[in-house]
Amino acid sequence: MHSTIKLRLDPEEFAPIVRLAKELHVTPEAVVYAGLHGIMRRAKEAEARKEIIAAHTGRHEGLPKWADDARSVHIYESKQDE
Repeated sequence: MHSTIKLRLDPEEFAPIVRLAKELHVTPEAVVYAGLHGIMRRAKEAEARKEIIAAHTGRHEGLPKWADDARSVHIYESKQDE
């Protein structure tokens, strides 16, 4: 039996996950699972628990630092046409 967890992401959060997945030739789900795997392996550590709580709290305050900034120009968008 499988259980499902739905994760709602803003486009600015989803885009870097998709880019990393493409770079690694895996699915976005694989990237998310790897992140979950990493934090769950450390879940008994106080620092990991602080990260989980900070991520939860920060979610209500804005985008995480790894998310795309909707106002920023990506490096590939800022290159001059050749």
